Amino acid sequence: MSSPSYSLLGLWPVINRWKYLVLSAVVLALVVSVIVALMLPNVYKSTAVFYPTNPQTTDPDRIVTEGGKLELGGRAEDLDRVITIGESQTAAEIIVRKFRLAEHYKSGKPGDELADQGALEELNGNISIVHNDRDAIELTVQDEDKVLAAKMANALVLVIDSINQQLTFENRRKIIALYEERKNFLEHQYRVTRDSLTQGRRRYGIYGMDRESRYLAQEIVQTESDLRRAEGEVAAGGGSAARVAGLRRALKALTQAEGGNLLNLESYVEGTDLMNTLYARFNDLQARMITARSAYESAQLAISSRISSIYVVQKAMPATRKIKPVRWLIVVSSVFLTLSLSIVFITLLELYRGNLSVGRPATEPRV
Repeated sequence: MSSPSYSLLGLWPVINRWKYLVLSAVVLALVVSVIVALMLPNVYKSTAVFYPTNPQTTDPDRIVTEGGKLELGGRAEDLDRVITIGESQTAAEIIVRKFRLAEHYKSGKPGDELADQGALEELNGNISIVHNDRDAIELTVQDEDKVLAAKMANALVLVIDSINQQLTFENRRKIIALYEERKNFLEHQYRVTRDSLTQGRRRYGIYGMDRESRYLAQEIVQTESDLRRAEGEVAAGGGSAARVAGLRRALKALTQAEGGNLLNLESYVEGTDLMNTLYARFNDLQARMITARSAYESAQLAISSRISSIYVVQKAMPATRKIKPVRWLIVVSSVFLTLSLSIVFITLLELYRGNLSVGRPATEPRV
């Protein structure tokens, strides 16, 4: 025996017999869906658009010392880093605390672990961070309060920027500590060398004045010549022995350290090499210390400044239109679904009763 066949036209008698029940179900679905659609709150979304920048170009140390310039992102690693930060729990917790979302989402009292966790989960469901086809980041926040949605989107952009800056902040602090240590070391060595230089000047009488050695040599030659001339005069029966003694004493003072002269040949020769070394070291330390101070001050200025690591193209603004719910779609979908399920139900019921069997007359539905 062949199995019975059915068509859509064959369902009309069935629908006609159950028309009052089907119509009641459709009307009930219409009323309920309208009530539910009207009770659903309006949801708005606000979107902020920004470009990430290369962290190397926003490093204040490089900008100050090398004159670098900001470069917009577009690199895959920059985009992934920003999206990861935006989707992190750390960023979400900051937003939850800042806007007291536990109260806003009615999950409980702020500070309660379960309430904060509920607020975090709902916030994560309302946030979307995507990379668009123009290599920009679109950060979207949905909320029933359109003003709050815009504030949360802009605040989250600032949080992403702050966390992104922190990636190099600690490293810059370590670099500044090295700059400070180097500066302090050079300042200490500069003071030690300066003290040694002062002591050497006092001991050897070498002050680095212009023509100091020429003056000493000239005085020694002149005094020695006068001494020889005075000795010759005494040997010839003239002159003065006292003058000869005075010239000998003056020559000794000019040539020997024990003679009493501050500037004398013995001390000058002994201290020349040492003083030249101290002068060279002093000048070198002075130049290095000035450079180290400049680098340290530049680094201090750099770390105290805050250079944004992102470039905001569009700040989030309160939406003018809701994105959901689409109330007419809810009503139409509910009515259509109810009608379809009703037809399926009465068809199955008719099959179960056997009213659709081939060769059997159709009977009225029993109440």
